[in-house]
Amino acid sequence: MSAGRVENVPVSAASAAAIAQSFVDARRRAAPLSDYPGQRPTDLAAAYVIQDAAIRLWGDDIAGWKIGMVQADLRDALGVDRISGPIFTRQIVHATDAETVELAVIGGGFAAVEAEFILRIGRDQDSAHRTWSATDAAEMIGAVHIGIELAGSPFAGINDYGPAVTVSDFGNNAGLVVGAEVNDWRTIDWARAAARTSIDAEHVGEGTAAMLPGGPLAALAFLLTHCAERGRPLRKGQLISSGAVTGVHQIEAGQSAELSFGDFGVLRCRAVPARGEQTPAVASAAL
Repeated sequence: MSAGRVENVPVSAASAAAIAQSFVDARRRAAPLSDYPGQRPTDLAAAYVIQDAAIRLWGDDIAGWKIGMVQADLRDALGVDRISGPIFTRQIVHATDAETVELAVIGGGFAAVEAEFILRIGRDQDSAHRTWSATDAAEMIGAVHIGIELAGSPFAGINDYGPAVTVSDFGNNAGLVVGAEVNDWRTIDWARAAARTSIDAEHVGEGTAAMLPGGPLAALAFLLTHCAERGRPLRKGQLISSGAVTGVHQIEAGQSAELSFGDFGVLRCRAVPARGEQTPAVASAAL
């Protein structure tokens, strides 16, 4: 990334609203943005103001959240190692090993697939509980699934200017595929929870859930604390995409991907061109 030095430059309320409107309009039209639509935020507070404005404009319920990593050289300056973005109800699909899910991607924008372990929240978060540990977070999980996060934005440079820019457009999320449930997840050694990603039958990445700092439980602890501070406590049934296990792998319309989670199952998807006014990023699922 070419984020450069982090400076906190204020973004006005009017500017935040205009940026949010531009991103929402571009997503609805399935039209790329050639540049960032306004003054780029450089601090996370401003970025989440833009994200909140876009959430209000989008017109769909939040069904979960994605969690992404902050690059190591910016963590001290930003004070966090992770960021988040909303996942909307109409952008979630459940799939089996036998299905190939079609993922709608915006031509000229950004699109990538990420192998993730998805955490289903088992009970409503106590909004008075403001600081969470990994141990506390584990008690909030009702189930774990394998999954694919479709990272996506109409702005091709969404990841090139630092985490604040990424956050501002829904955290660079465009959909979620939820696969098979991981049985007996509480006994799992996350270092053995492995995944492998191929695009057009070419191996592009592999890893384990333990490669993420603290693993999925630390990711959820971050999100619980973050959402409590933000006034958006997690709710029972919400789905949390806990972090890219094999990396972020860009994909274009016409390409197919297979994400294998060993004994836990496999998920397959195919990227197709997004159509204007096609709100769901997940186009369909076919046998």
